[in-house]
Amino acid sequence: MNIFVTGACGYKGTVLIPKLLSMGHKVTGFDIMWFGNFLEPHENLSIIQGDIRQPDSYSLYGFDCVIHLASIANDPCGDLDPLGTWETSCLATERLADKACRDGVKQFIYASSASVYGLKDEDQITEDLSLVPISVYNQTKMVSERVLKSYQNDMVIQIVRPATVCGLSSRMRLDVVVNLLTMQALSRKKITVLGGTQLRPNIHIQDITDVYCFFLDNPQIQGVFNAGNENMSVLEIAQKIVSYTGAELEVRESNDPRSYRLNSDKLKSVGFEPKYTIDYAIEEIISAYQDRRLIDDDRWYNVSWMRGLMKQHTSRL
Repeated sequence: MNIFVTGACGYKGTVLIPKLLSMGHKVTGFDIMWFGNFLEPHENLSIIQGDIRQPDSYSLYGFDCVIHLASIANDPCGDLDPLGTWETSCLATERLADKACRDGVKQFIYASSASVYGLKDEDQITEDLSLVPISVYNQTKMVSERVLKSYQNDMVIQIVRPATVCGLSSRMRLDVVVNLLTMQALSRKKITVLGGTQLRPNIHIQDITDVYCFFLDNPQIQGVFNAGNENMSVLEIAQKIVSYTGAELEVRESNDPRSYRLNSDKLKSVGFEPKYTIDYAIEEIISAYQDRRLIDDDRWYNVSWMRGLMKQHTSRL
C-alpha cells in the first residue's frame, strides 16, 4: 500500500513508520519537524517537511491510506496557543479529510485521544459514553472525530482513542506520566507525585503503533475504539519505578481531578491484544539512560520546547 502519515516525525510516528516499511508498504511522512527528524532513511520512505495547516503543501493522489497523527499534543501545549491548536488539530483535519476524499483515498485512520471523555463518574469508560472534553486539546479531538464521521460513506474511517502512551522512541517524550516519573528517578534520584490517587490508563508505544497497523490490515473493522492496557494510579506507577531505581518518593497535594479507567474490551473483541506493560517501559527507559542512548533533554518536553520555539518566533518579528 501507499500510505501518507502526518506527524510522521513525532513520538508515535517515529516508531510506527519503521513497522509500516517492514510490512512492505511505501510511506510518505509529513511533519513540521519542530522536534527534528529521527527516522532512518529507507528506499520506500519519503519525508516532506511542511505545515499541516497548508493543504496546498501536499497531495494525496495515489495514496491508499492516510494515518493522521499530527496535532498539538497534550493539554498544556494546546493552551499555549488555543487558536493555533484549533487550526492545527481540527481545521487542518477537516481539510485533510476533504482532500483525501477528493483525491480518492480509501482508508483514513485517526489518532484521537481518550481524554475526549472529560471527567466521568463511571468506573469503566467505554466508547458509548458522552464526550465532555475539558481542554482545547480535548475539544479539537472531539470535533475532529465528528468531522471524520461525516466522511464514513466515502472512506473507511477508523478512529482510535489512545490511553496515555509510554515507552521508548527515538523522538522521545518525557512529559507523559510513566516516562516522566522514570526520568525523574534516574536524573534526580527523586520522584515527585502530585496527588497520586488519580487513575491513569496507559498503553505502550509498541502496542499503540501495532493498533494502527492492525486497523490498516483490517479495513472491514470501522468505528471508534479505545486503546489502552493497564489502568493504574499515579502513585502505583511511581512505586513501581521506585522498586526499579531506589529513588526517593515525595507525594504532594494536587488540584488535578482527572481520574478514569479506560475500557478497551471493544478493541479486544475485534482481535487486538496488547503485549507490552508499564514494567517493560520502565525497564527500557532505564536501559537507554544507562547506555546514554537517552538523556534528559528539553526537546523531549513538548510544552517547554514549544515555548522556546514561540520565543524565537517572537524575537524575529
